[in-house]
Amino acid sequence: MKKLIFSLLIGACINSATSQIQTPKASPLAKVEQKVGLADISISYSRPSVRGRVIFGDVLPFGEIWRLGANENTKITSSDAMIFGKDTLAAGTYGLYAKPEKKQWEIYFYTETNNWGMPEVWSDSKVAYKTIIPLEEKKDIQENLSITLENITNDGANIQIEWAYAKIVLPFKLATKEKVLASIQKTMSGPQANDYHQAANYYFTENMDLKQALLWSTKAVELRGESAYWMTRLKAQLQAANGDFKGAIETAKLSIKAATADGDMNYVKMNEASIETWSKNK
Repeated sequence: MKKLIFSLLIGACINSATSQIQTPKASPLAKVEQKVGLADISISYSRPSVRGRVIFGDVLPFGEIWRLGANENTKITSSDAMIFGKDTLAAGTYGLYAKPEKKQWEIYFYTETNNWGMPEVWSDSKVAYKTIIPLEEKKDIQENLSITLENITNDGANIQIEWAYAKIVLPFKLATKEKVLASIQKTMSGPQANDYHQAANYYFTENMDLKQALLWSTKAVELRGESAYWMTRLKAQLQAANGDFKGAIETAKLSIKAATADGDMNYVKMNEASIETWSKNK
């Protein structure tokens, strides 16, 4: 009897130890987190492999909706509304699905996000947005499914999907400019030096009303002082952009002086390079 009990205890211990074994998943989880303009965007998905198989038209039949990954459904989250052509998708989290075809894919943003794979019952009423995207054929194989955000600008990016020899690019826009301009207008009622500087820098980056940008930059320097060499650097750039190369050179020299005192040689080099360029236009 004691031997039997001892054997049962040993077996229980072995089973308990065995249950703790961890092995890699065939389709490991991946997460993309990216700031686009003012929006926080993330994509969570599992990455299946090709493993020598014919994926589209075989493993994934044409004309059938696919969870765009493996395991739990792929999710995309955006803190701001995403604009696809004339359609706007509200901020939030969506399940991403696709219907592959030979020449194109249909992409779905689904409001239900807690599915393991496909929903038990697909409901068109839960499709917040869908679109058809032409398929691009890749020359080189993409072994693991890849979903990334590419061609990132202040105003949008591309959702890029690649697997096997298929590539799908879905561009979207954000209302970044409208939000920034609203913020600038609100802040300008009682701005500080950094507010003027940030507003001027945005206008300079977006090549918008450079005369107004120079006025804001000049105000920033007046409030903050010439020791703020990053501000005098921007003012010099805006002076040059407005055709005042002589003034730009003088302002850049002030930036060099302050940057040198602070030990920031990167700003010294940038200003020196600009002065060399602007000297040719005086």
